[in-house]
Amino acid sequence: MTEMQKGRIQLLLAGMATFFLMGALQAVYGPALPVIARETGRAVADVSILFTVHWVGSAAGVAAMFALGRRMTPRMLVAVMALGAVLLGLGWGWPVTLLGASLAGFGQGCAAVVFNPRLLALFGRRGPAMLSMINAIFGAGAILAPLAFVMMGGAYGLVFLAVGVALLIVAAGAQDVGRPPVETSTAPLRADWAILAFGAFGIGFEAVLIGLGPSALVRNGYSEAAAAEFLSAFFMAFLLARTVLTFAAHRIAPFTLYALSISGVAVSMLLALALPPGWPFVVAGAFASLIFPAYFVEGMARMGHGPRVSPLIIAGGLVGGIGMPFVLARVAEVMGPNGLFLLLAGLASATAVVALFVLIQRSGARTATP
Repeated sequence: MTEMQKGRIQLLLAGMATFFLMGALQAVYGPALPVIARETGRAVADVSILFTVHWVGSAAGVAAMFALGRRMTPRMLVAVMALGAVLLGLGWGWPVTLLGASLAGFGQGCAAVVFNPRLLALFGRRGPAMLSMINAIFGAGAILAPLAFVMMGGAYGLVFLAVGVALLIVAAGAQDVGRPPVETSTAPLRADWAILAFGAFGIGFEAVLIGLGPSALVRNGYSEAAAAEFLSAFFMAFLLARTVLTFAAHRIAPFTLYALSISGVAVSMLLALALPPGWPFVVAGAFASLIFPAYFVEGMARMGHGPRVSPLIIAGGLVGGIGMPFVLARVAEVMGPNGLFLLLAGLASATAVVALFVLIQRSGARTATP
């Protein structure tokens, strides 16, 4: 086995372990929010700031990678994420819990910038498939965390602590492989604001479904345990769709995949308004899982592979990941049980219409080219 092959395997294994635990960590927030609200006497909309802080920390991690990315190694970012998970689980008061969420998010932001472009570059034509694979593993971790939450009787702190210890083990074995070469080009970074806007909305939908979906189910009369189980099923659909994408990613144009995934979220949310929302919420997980891989590959195709492109793409998604849960949590709170699903149905439908219009324009342009 050549050194290049060893490096690929090491990077893939480290990425799979990190993304598995990242998924577990992020999935605990959703079912934990109603419990935290009850324990602290706050409204769910108020404690949902925890999820927002996580995404703000993720944005800070992306910003750090934009400025100092070559100094950040996989071991360092996993260790930061581990510290955040431990602080989330210790129960040392609200300020420490918020600090833990920010550090966990910081590590997640760094991980997205480190692993995704390295795998995309190292595996060549199979790069999109490998990117889909580690993001599918994210879904596997996210399936187990809500089930662990239920098994432990809602003791979310223990789940966070278990994730933190596992991340420390991964950090101990992580290697700094697949580092991209130093950029020597002096060409300015050219941002594609259209794809960044699509990414903000798409990742925003995913963040809202994961972070606020269980609370919306509770408002619809489901128990906290049932909402956690539906979240686990959501991530089963998430994992299945991303696993399928691993084998098909190189066959589907990324923006076509983006348009289809957003359309699927819109239809699922419309069904959640017309039917009991539990299973439509689960179906939305399959479509939401496809948004990030499609957006990331399309962004790289449009803006190139420079060292600052990946942080910019991740940052575009984080705009939605931070802002949309923060805003929709407060608006949905006063709109009744179906408020969140109504908001998501409207926003996703509008985004899908714009994306499909762009696809039609592209198709017309190709047809007109002699």
